[in-house]
Amino acid sequence: MNDKIQIHRGDITKLKVDAIVNAANTSLLGGGGVDGAIHRAAGPELLEFNRKLGGCKTGEAKISPGFNLPAKFIIHTVGPVWNGGKSNEDKLLANCYINSLKLAVENKIKTIAFPAISTGVYHFPLERATKIAVNEVKKFLEKNESIKKVIFVCFSDHDYNIYQNMLAQ
Repeated sequence: MNDKIQIHRGDITKLKVDAIVNAANTSLLGGGGVDGAIHRAAGPELLEFNRKLGGCKTGEAKISPGFNLPAKFIIHTVGPVWNGGKSNEDKLLANCYINSLKLAVENKIKTIAFPAISTGVYHFPLERATKIAVNEVKKFLEKNESIKKVIFVCFSDHDYNIYQNMLAQ
């Protein structure tokens, strides 16, 4: 199982994978952090395409072409804003991973890279979010053989170390 899961420290927009996942906002029209970086790297065509998608609800996922990115596709998912764990945040975050992976399978995507969804400006606690991410991906891969590689992309050494520890458990 762990041979299918990798952790990478770096810029998700530079990865040559079938799809990268965007930690988007509900408008899908760009924002800060990973979302802004993906929109800048993909080019203005992404914004034009996403205008036609009609937004996205928290926990759901939608797909677009990668445009100027090395990745063929971008899967946009909207993570929950942390509200102290009182607003179903864990389940909504789990749904981000589940729905992104389902969309990947539907689009014959074999390699996919995820950022640490909701852990930036949405303030989801990193260790809690990492545990959800790793557990949901492992569960999905146990039941589905079509995805060959999942990469968790970490922006910092701190995040990388937390993912390493969680994956080792």
